[in-house]
Amino acid sequence: MSDKAYVQLKNINKSYGSVQVSKDVNITVEEGRLVALLGPSGSGKTTILKILAGLEQPDSGDIYIGGRRVNDVKPSERGIGFVFQSYALFRYMTVAENIAFSLKIQKWDAKRIRDRVEELLELVDLKGLGDRYPRQLSGGQRQRVAFARAIAPQPKLLLLDEPFAAIDAKVRKELRSWLKELIREVGITSIFVTHDQDEATEVADDIIITNQGRVEQTGQPIQIYSDPVTPFVAQFLGENVTTPDFRKFKGFEEVQKGDFAIIRPEYINLYKLDETIQYTETSEFGTAEKVIFRGS
Repeated sequence: MSDKAYVQLKNINKSYGSVQVSKDVNITVEEGRLVALLGPSGSGKTTILKILAGLEQPDSGDIYIGGRRVNDVKPSERGIGFVFQSYALFRYMTVAENIAFSLKIQKWDAKRIRDRVEELLELVDLKGLGDRYPRQLSGGQRQRVAFARAIAPQPKLLLLDEPFAAIDAKVRKELRSWLKELIREVGITSIFVTHDQDEATEVADDIIITNQGRVEQTGQPIQIYSDPVTPFVAQFLGENVTTPDFRKFKGFEEVQKGDFAIIRPEYINLYKLDETIQYTETSEFGTAEKVIFRGS
């Protein structure tokens, strides 16, 4: 373990039958950071989360949390809170009972449980709703209850599996900002799975890009976007067009390396024919064949 690392996965491999879903995965997460596991469907990100939680066992490799190797430690003893994609709230329990569930299992005394539940209801902006049932709440409110329940026993690590997937777009944007502020306030090292790059870049301190069971790149959002280290990362982040015959463009005829170029919209300036062109040596003439309005 490095000095700042709170979570480390070392040389993790996992297969289901003949399909290898984790291939020599190495991950380091510093204490207090909010980290996104970002990748397309089937890239292995949820498997990584389940291995950390103890819900899946790796075929090989080591898992460290807080400096302790936890491969053989039960999920309930790893000090982890888990937020599921589908809320996973108990329908027959009130909001307060849902939040208190794990505390009762841990045999907290009644007053301490009441105080903790009230504290969390206020923290997640649900004060006064403790007597309601999940069916009486909106999707966003249910997810807030799920967050509160996960952090109730004061875990050292919070894992979230696509926490906003079941929520409509408008509420999802509101919850992103709320989650980031909440994590900062409680100071829990957190890892969340998403396939939404906007969500990852907006919420996360660091991003881990996964693809076909491997970790492609790790870093801060602006670093990964500006300096992708593999073609997959360059194509996966942002809007872009892949151009195989880029050497036809002025200024690129002599470029030796590369099978294709990736062009992002912000790399291009458009000028009308009668306007002064800033960089004539790398300018091309063309015709706009189609225009689509997308606001600003």
